[in-house]
Amino acid sequence: MQEVQELLIEEMQDLLHAEHQLVKALPKMAKAAHDPKLQQAFEKHLEETQGHVHRLEQAFELLGTKPKSKVCKGMQGLVEEGQEKITEGKQKEQSIADLGLAGAAQKVEHYEISGYGTARTLAEKIGQSKVAKLLSETLSEEEKTDKLLTQLCAPILDEASQQNPDEKEEAATSHAHKAARGKGA
Repeated sequence: MQEVQELLIEEMQDLLHAEHQLVKALPKMAKAAHDPKLQQAFEKHLEETQGHVHRLEQAFELLGTKPKSKVCKGMQGLVEEGQEKITEGKQKEQSIADLGLAGAAQKVEHYEISGYGTARTLAEKIGQSKVAKLLSETLSEEEKTDKLLTQLCAPILDEASQQNPDEKEEAATSHAHKAARGKGA
């Protein structure tokens, strides 16, 4: 059982680092979002993420160990992809840029859902029901955020697909002109 608890602690250290990365990344994603509901979703999830950090700290205490993070390379890659979507989105039509942001955010949610599900199961297996409950609360919030992002994307996708070809060309030309002016400035 001691080895399982050690594995649980390692998983939680990974999750703690992942959550700290998201506390830094979510404000950037919210700022980059054009759709007000998507922006609000990122802002709300930032508040939840701060709560996730607090829950993890509580779980560490319940296990009798200090909250310490371990570099989460998986989340580093996902955050980098999110940053790329922000940068690329500046050259794209707003609804397409928002869809890219939402897709990057859902990858993050799926990663977290997997991590929290694993950690919760480990906690249950070693009889750490209070730890499992804390991890389940966060898991539930991650799943709700994933579903919300899916719901928010439907009207954004409709907007993107309803844009007529002339508007698409005009938007692309406008973005190209803005980019060219930005380079010459």
